[in-house]
Amino acid sequence: MLDIQKIRADFPILSQTVNGKPLVYFDNGATSQKPQIVIDAIEKYYQEINANIHRGVHTLSQLATDAYEISRGKVQQHINAKFTHEVLFTPGTTHGINLVTNGFASILKPGDEVLVSALEHHSNIVPWQMLCEKTGAVLKVIPMNEDGELIMDAFDALLSEKTKVVTVNHISNALGIINPIKYIIEKAHAVGAAVLIDGAQAVPHLKPDVQDLDCDFYVFSGHKMCGPTGTGILYGKEAWLNKLPPYQGGGEMIKEVTFEKTTYADLPHKFEAGTPNIAGGIVLGTAIDYLNNIGFDNIQEHEEELLEYATKRLLEIEGLRIYGTGKNKASVVSFNIDGIHPYDIGSIIDKLGIAVRTGHHCAQPIMNFFCIPGTIRASFSFYNTKEEIDLMVDAVKKAKTMLS
Repeated sequence: MLDIQKIRADFPILSQTVNGKPLVYFDNGATSQKPQIVIDAIEKYYQEINANIHRGVHTLSQLATDAYEISRGKVQQHINAKFTHEVLFTPGTTHGINLVTNGFASILKPGDEVLVSALEHHSNIVPWQMLCEKTGAVLKVIPMNEDGELIMDAFDALLSEKTKVVTVNHISNALGIINPIKYIIEKAHAVGAAVLIDGAQAVPHLKPDVQDLDCDFYVFSGHKMCGPTGTGILYGKEAWLNKLPPYQGGGEMIKEVTFEKTTYADLPHKFEAGTPNIAGGIVLGTAIDYLNNIGFDNIQEHEEELLEYATKRLLEIEGLRIYGTGKNKASVVSFNIDGIHPYDIGSIIDKLGIAVRTGHHCAQPIMNFFCIPGTIRASFSFYNTKEEIDLMVDAVKKAKTMLS
């Protein structure tokens, strides 16, 4: 059992008020809050070891380099990558996906097929559309059903020798549905396709084991798992990362430069041009340590209780519909009330201190499927409580009364 009040004390922002009301933060799907240990680690870096990395022989540069590479090792262990050099630091999930799509521009040919799912965030749709436009490859979509689950029979039927890439999210940001990615990866590999998993919404809730999953690429952001914004990870199998060309040219990613020819550095530096977010990369390791100290089994157990409780309480409200009713879900409830625009609900409950996300959540195809403009999304973290859910439900009821 987690000591929730002790955990909440780690997060300074949770003790503040918004519009004169205690803050209830249910927008964790957009970004998580940061514990004091992460905030302190950012300050400590700039106060004590601020220097550029990998280039200097002076003491501060060596200290910064060591801290940065120790953090890379923490990520490797956390996701169980085979090699440390399979872990690339990025500014976030979007950057990681674009890095991969850029690499596949030299691999795909006209008529090749890329499969994406109907549940994807725009960041895992648009880069693949751009890639297909550039190469002449064809984008195909794994459809979803009314419960928000991918239709696996349709996925099986879409697979063929033309399929070169399959890309899906681990957990839907808009609905909270957990996709059967291990099945998807196995089936895709059977036809020779590479697989990229968007893990942005998964890593706050679980520890992905990339070797067990056998995915070719796994991308995620640090800011959704208590780390700083502007941080992310692209895991790639060594063979794939060696095959793909560099994404950007500049310092750090080179072995030797002449005006006649440039040769590139070994992994992981081949894909890490320029001065990175050094403080962010180091402190991402701090955030991972913090989450592991709490324990992901404990996190999952608590969040499952919150999801079950919130679902039950919200369904007490007449006219409320939850989207994403599949069996396997993370702690996200996406809902609407008949006849009321989600934005209006969100605006009113904000006045009562409740922070939720309203809109299409950068997943417009999902909203088009349900023929709605968007949803109200409450996304929970391990530091949230049932009492906060009660406050949200009361606020939604009040908003409904005002808007009906």
